[in-house]
Amino acid sequence: MLTGKRGPPAPLARVKAYFQPQIGVIDLPTVQQLVRKGRKTVAKKTKVPALKGSPFRRGVCTVVKTTTPKKPNSAMRKIARVRLSSGYEVTAYIPGEGHNLQEHSVVLIRGGRVKDLPGVRYHIVRGALDTQGVKDRNQARSKYGTKKPKAAAK
Repeated sequence: MLTGKRGPPAPLARVKAYFQPQIGVIDLPTVQQLVRKGRKTVAKKTKVPALKGSPFRRGVCTVVKTTTPKKPNSAMRKIARVRLSSGYEVTAYIPGEGHNLQEHSVVLIRGGRVKDLPGVRYHIVRGALDTQGVKDRNQARSKYGTKKPKAAAK
């Protein structure tokens, strides 16, 4: 078949253009296709896989250390590697000022990432199991496991 300098003859070009995907055109399923196959729901990917659907998990500290956050922040963040009852070993953040954790401490962890620590997707719950609450805390005490202070003597 002879072709000119500008490609195939016009009829063949029209046939090829017919089968090219068209930009801006959406292929929708027919009613019959929906009856046969239906719609697939896309499964959501969990942000806390080690919890396996639980709100909390118990674990044992294997390493307790400090690490530095990403730029532009600067601090010594307290973290712990924790071997969980679900079999995972995860890195968890220790919130609040000061802590009593060491290797073999039994802790309770919950979900919740730390934005400036890459790979830290869990928090240790203060005031639960071997973890003591934060001392001398007066505000947001329930988040840090601190008991209500005794009323000042008059």
